[in-house]
Amino acid sequence: MKRILFVCLGNICRSPAAEEIMRQLIAVEGMEHVFAVDSAGIGGWHVGDLPDPRMRAHGKKHGYDFTSRARQFTVEDFDRFDLIVAMDHENEMDLAARIRSPYDKAKIVCMADYLRHHPMHHTVPDPYYGGEQGFELVIDLLEDACRGLLDELMKKNKRR
Repeated sequence: MKRILFVCLGNICRSPAAEEIMRQLIAVEGMEHVFAVDSAGIGGWHVGDLPDPRMRAHGKKHGYDFTSRARQFTVEDFDRFDLIVAMDHENEMDLAARIRSPYDKAKIVCMADYLRHHPMHHTVPDPYYGGEQGFELVIDLLEDACRGLLDELMKKNKRR
């Protein structure tokens, strides 16, 4: 089974949304036996909390139920996951600062690298301090990037 971890700053907006969006895409493809997903935050400020109420409200409008509980990324996550997906370059650098080996480094990717329909975006921006449009943008970007990531993973899985 390929295990994927989505990481953002606090694990209450972008990464739990990516986790649920990807989980639903995996279910639609009938690939639950192939892929497992989780999410974590760089910081521990929100450990145990549900996702931000604004993200949950916007998610509901799109048919998602963001209910995972926040947790903090640990170095052991490099052992538990095959792919660690950072939402932005700062998250990517924070993860890279924790690597123990080239093997750990090879697991880190940026979510925006899988965008197919949003060429002007190089990260999934943090909507926490912005307005309502930021949460809608994040969901749009994550739907696009999760689809792109899953398509790539399914291609690699078929080659094996």
